[in-house]
Amino acid sequence: MISVVVPVRDEELTVEPLYDELARALAARGESWEVVFVDDGSRDATHAALARLHALAPNVRVVRLRRNAGKAAALDAGFREVEGEVVVTIDGDLQDDPAEIPRLLAKLDEGYDLVTGWKTRRNDPWPRRFLSRVFNSVTGWLSGVRLHDMNCGLKAFRVEVARELDLYGELHRFVPVLAHDLGFRVTELAVNHRPRQHGRSRYGMERYARGFLDLLTVTFMSRYRHRPLHLFGGLGLLLGAAGTGILVYLTIEKLTGEPIGRRPLLLLGVLLVVVGIQFLSLGLLSELVTSQHRERLRALDDRRSRLVDEILR
Repeated sequence: MISVVVPVRDEELTVEPLYDELARALAARGESWEVVFVDDGSRDATHAALARLHALAPNVRVVRLRRNAGKAAALDAGFREVEGEVVVTIDGDLQDDPAEIPRLLAKLDEGYDLVTGWKTRRNDPWPRRFLSRVFNSVTGWLSGVRLHDMNCGLKAFRVEVARELDLYGELHRFVPVLAHDLGFRVTELAVNHRPRQHGRSRYGMERYARGFLDLLTVTFMSRYRHRPLHLFGGLGLLLGAAGTGILVYLTIEKLTGEPIGRRPLLLLGVLLVVVGIQFLSLGLLSELVTSQHRERLRALDDRRSRLVDEILR
């Protein structure tokens, strides 16, 4: 079975046309399929449109969140409801072309675990295209995952990937990076991107600012999640060694009769030693926090369950 997860918010005019396009795109494969719409706190008649669609189509399920929780939380709620062996994600604004899904699935059959779309000709304003290009370049440089389009909403992956992903905040932007960090094979495929016909985009400059902050989170989590002392301890040892070297030099100067009481270098040496000790302490505290990781995940699962208001199966 193929499970399609569609996060939507205020998309009452697009959900039914999107379902029709999905039906046409997947009918040729001859496989059973389902679509899980996740209503992320819509304020218009989106949920009513989804309820009508659920009543008419037996392969439609609807997850309604109590409030707008963001795309990452919406995807996570959808992933917990899928029943297929392959999961496809697609945005609900009709800019992603459902006709590309068979090509993504064919690429997945080549032995990959996740195939993400690459909008080679993006139908968005040029500032957004420029910022997206910068964002993808920096993300690839920091993460080591070289892809042209990290945040394309059109993706296909095996259900094991969906089960392993821990999405919260705005980490949906980094699904390929998170999957690669978990050991899954990731690739991309050029896909068609269409202009928006209904509604308006909710992406602004602040989203890219938050995205770069999330990038720092992902980079840290992927490299040092299970060994934070290696990062903080390494910095602490480096700064502490530099400060100690400065203080040793000044001690020799003092023994030779040179006055050091008013030299800025003395303050720098003391500062480096103190900051180095603080970094080492922070690393040890991070190790203690890491040891409680499983308890945090259980609490997070409980919170996610409370976020869901209604499920139409």
